[in-house]
Amino acid sequence: MSRSAHPAGPRHADVLPEGHYSAPPADLNALDPKVWAQTVTRDEDGVVTVGGIPVTRLAEEYGTPAYVLDEADFRARARAWRTAFGADADVFYAGKAFLSRAVVRWLHEEGLNVDVCSGGELATALSAGMPADRIAFHGNNKSVDEITRAVETGVGHIVLDSFQEIVRVAHIARGMGKRQKVLIRITVGVEAHTHEFIATAHEDQKFGIPLAGGQAAEAVRRALQLDGLELVGIHSHIGSQIFDMSGFEVAAHRVVSLLKAVRDEHGVELPEIDLGGGLGIAYTSDDDPREPHEIAKALTEIVTRECEAAKLRTPRISVEPGRAIVGPTAFTLYEVGTIKPLDGLRTYVSVDGGMSDNIRTALYDAEYSVALVSRTSDAEPMLARVVGKHCESGDIVVKDAFLPADVAPGDLLAVPATGAYCRSMASNYNHVLRPPVVAVDGGEARVIVRRETEEDLLRLDVG
Repeated sequence: MSRSAHPAGPRHADVLPEGHYSAPPADLNALDPKVWAQTVTRDEDGVVTVGGIPVTRLAEEYGTPAYVLDEADFRARARAWRTAFGADADVFYAGKAFLSRAVVRWLHEEGLNVDVCSGGELATALSAGMPADRIAFHGNNKSVDEITRAVETGVGHIVLDSFQEIVRVAHIARGMGKRQKVLIRITVGVEAHTHEFIATAHEDQKFGIPLAGGQAAEAVRRALQLDGLELVGIHSHIGSQIFDMSGFEVAAHRVVSLLKAVRDEHGVELPEIDLGGGLGIAYTSDDDPREPHEIAKALTEIVTRECEAAKLRTPRISVEPGRAIVGPTAFTLYEVGTIKPLDGLRTYVSVDGGMSDNIRTALYDAEYSVALVSRTSDAEPMLARVVGKHCESGDIVVKDAFLPADVAPGDLLAVPATGAYCRSMASNYNHVLRPPVVAVDGGEARVIVRRETEEDLLRLDVG
């Protein structure tokens, strides 16, 4: 189905203002498989479907906005990472990307571990049946209560992030008569080519213990001396949304150099190395992410080569994909409310969500794709800015994109690749209710995180 064009904002590339966009795509109705989940397609009526279900039916049954997650796609990506690294390595899903009990059960069934960085994430993982010894606990400022629960429940690894935490975890574990397996997170001074707020391996930031100045070596000394700790390895994470593997090569070289120094000083070869996560996904057609088997081959070769040069046994490798698994599996479904053409600039298309369900554009200047999904259109391209309903000028969902010039109130738009860091960072700004997460698989849909209600908001307000 299609609708004829009506006058709107600027349409032709030769009259467009400068901005974050490429030339209009040849076909606005096409769905780039790099950006969308595996089962997403258009039916014979031009309506986008996922898992065999039209988005129009999902909107009718579950409302908008809504996060729509392709379960088959999630499971396939999880399996691809597990298969790529094989039995001699560990794959920890980074729960901060998006965590729910359903997701934890899928991970368990597909053979992945999970890492958490708060008591709430730990509670979610445990409540869904993830064995505690397959959980790693991150965080730069874990509370005494969080550490105590992690040790009590038998969490497999705690990643130590500071000198104070080395002593704190050792004291708590010793008080319980336990030896807690730990890794020390170090910052290796690698500049990841990513946004400042998601680069994590340079020295001037809050995570980890710097390798420079001998601080990481001193952290190892202290951890090896404390009865409550069993130091099993080194952790390094250089950032997020990374496409270039060269940063991992430099990081691995520096981590292995530390392992060699530990061997030479203490006569101990630490058996594990965790290279973190941060591998990028395609948010737009311009992005070109690597496949899991390519990443596994590259990382394994890097670590093996560095260890051979240092005359060390190759340690067991761990990685922590989060976004790379869940990011592409979901899209956010919106309904168009108002449209404002601005002559000579662009057309503002307002949807019924915004920065409360996707803060990443405002926070990181993130770029997204968007498509008209309730129908097809043969109208010419229109430069659009998709914005939300919040009382902020920065409430932008997609900064610059081309939509058909006949987009109208009531149309459904979808923004792909919103599985990671959208629901998990969602807020109640303006007292807007957080959307549900609807999982779709094999022609069936079910809510795995329900939509918030006004009663939910008022229940917390005890004043």
